[in-house]
Amino acid sequence: MLLTIGEALGGRNGMTIALAFAVIGNAVAYFFSDKIALYSSRAQPVSREQLPRLYEVMERLAAKANLPVPKLYLIPEAAPNAFATGRNPGHASVAVTEGLMQLMNDEELEGVIAHELSHVRNYDILISSIAAIIAGAITHLAYMGRFAAIFGYGSSRDDDRGGGGLTALLMLFLAPFAAMLLQLGISRQREYAADETGARMVGQPYGLISALEKLGAYNQRIPSNMPQTTSALCIVKPFSSGSLASLFSTHPPLEERIAALRGMTITRPG
Repeated sequence: MLLTIGEALGGRNGMTIALAFAVIGNAVAYFFSDKIALYSSRAQPVSREQLPRLYEVMERLAAKANLPVPKLYLIPEAAPNAFATGRNPGHASVAVTEGLMQLMNDEELEGVIAHELSHVRNYDILISSIAAIIAGAITHLAYMGRFAAIFGYGSSRDDDRGGGGLTALLMLFLAPFAAMLLQLGISRQREYAADETGARMVGQPYGLISALEKLGAYNQRIPSNMPQTTSALCIVKPFSSGSLASLFSTHPPLEERIAALRGMTITRPG
């Protein structure tokens, strides 16, 4: 895909330069994304003495999933939410808001934590980073192509190919949109996968269903201070405002996630 788009926009040299920038930028984001997300959310580390209920649920589920216990953080915010970050299970962190701890009962909290542990178990940060590298390279190529078109570079090559100029022109505007759709599609699939894996980890989907219903209702009523850059990581995304916005959201509609959970069949061992 990168070779095709790079050839249409600026040749292989342009593609190579853009891909190098994308890889370097996303490598920095990959290795430091957990620290950036936790800092921007004002998350503070918490000990077992401060939140024994959270530690008990996390340790039990981590042992059940055969995962290291992530570092735990508390976000001073009334709106209920949670997110996981970290490039692999050995470098994972899970942050929850004060509102989530106050609102959720034990079964609902278990469902939320299982969902976040599933992101860690499924290596979703790694998958998202790969998608970001590809999308970033495509977007950089499009910007370089627009710059070249303004100054008339590449016109002779397009003439030699016979009609290639129209293809390149379409690529300039469609490539960034395609890159965005790529990231949105992968992000939505990872949310569905984390819901399913989390429900199977617990052994039933009802706690997570109830938690998602509460999260959807309360996030419409309680203002969130979660930064936009971090909101894509959350179990439910704040700032949802209407059906048009949901078309370009990193999260599937809550109704669809709940319907998928209700349709699951989980066979209990024994």
